Amino acid sequence: MADEYEVGIDIGGTFTDVVILNPASGRLFLGKRLTSPDNPARAVIEVIREMLERDGIAPPQVVKAIHGTTLVTNLIIERKGGRTGLLTTRGFRDALEIGREMRYDIYDIFLELPRPLVPRRRRLEVAERLDHKGEVLISLTAEEAERAVNQLLTLGVESAAVSLLHSFRNPAHERMLRDLIWAKRPGFPVSLSSEVAPEIREYERTSTTVANAYTMPAVRRYMEVLEKGLREIGIGGRLYIILSNGGITSPQTATQYPIRLLESGPAGGALAAAWVGKQTGQTSVISFDMGETPPKPASSRTAIPSG
Repeated sequence: MADEYEVGIDIGGTFTDVVILNPASGRLFLGKRLTSPDNPARAVIEVIREMLERDGIAPPQVVKAIHGTTLVTNLIIERKGGRTGLLTTRGFRDALEIGREMRYDIYDIFLELPRPLVPRRRRLEVAERLDHKGEVLISLTAEEAERAVNQLLTLGVESAAVSLLHSFRNPAHERMLRDLIWAKRPGFPVSLSSEVAPEIREYERTSTTVANAYTMPAVRRYMEVLEKGLREIGIGGRLYIILSNGGITSPQTATQYPIRLLESGPAGGALAAAWVGKQTGQTSVISFDMGETPPKPASSRTAIPSG
């Protein structure tokens, strides 16, 4: 309809950009301001409110908002995620640190690998074991689950990652631990490897699950503040979040699986470049996206965190 508008939002480490489009007329309104690091949603709300008033658009006329962000990327790069704990199968406590025993420069004897997002003191082992088919070799008893969860919660963690051996074949033990955590701390951020990355290979599955748990608290707070702010403005349309694969999802799913937003901002930029190329009849397009978020100070030879 002629009086309907769509909002596009992108939050980077430095700037917050907002565009409002009227699809019927093609009119485009632009807004920009510095990102508010203490509360990234604040700058978004302020820009949108300012633009609606400036351009004479009634909030109910906004029928859709699509949001891309490097928030998750920056949380990991800057090491500003939540205090995370890991529960894993006995004997696999150090899998997160051992990794794949690969280095990007195999001849650099001074190479420093990135520190795990969860230090060893917050990586706890659980007496349980499944085989490669998901059959139980060592059952997870209620007593053992209680011991592990109690120990984890005494460490003052803000979120928990659970990655047990072969759980992608049988998630029962992981779910048992999550249910026990929730019984003690309702709504506590918990990431299960059988849900976040249900695939073979322990390091990849564990590191991805840990990164998901590490970013969950901040992303949850951000989504709650953003949705509340949009409602207070009076915007009636739905909010969608851009995924790393270029698709979109709901704020609820983004909150549960923030690792899926790791390349949200760059994916949105690539999609925009492809659209511009199509509109101009160009079949070969190169796009360039430069961020400005500084990494946490470290050795110049430190590898970029994976997972």
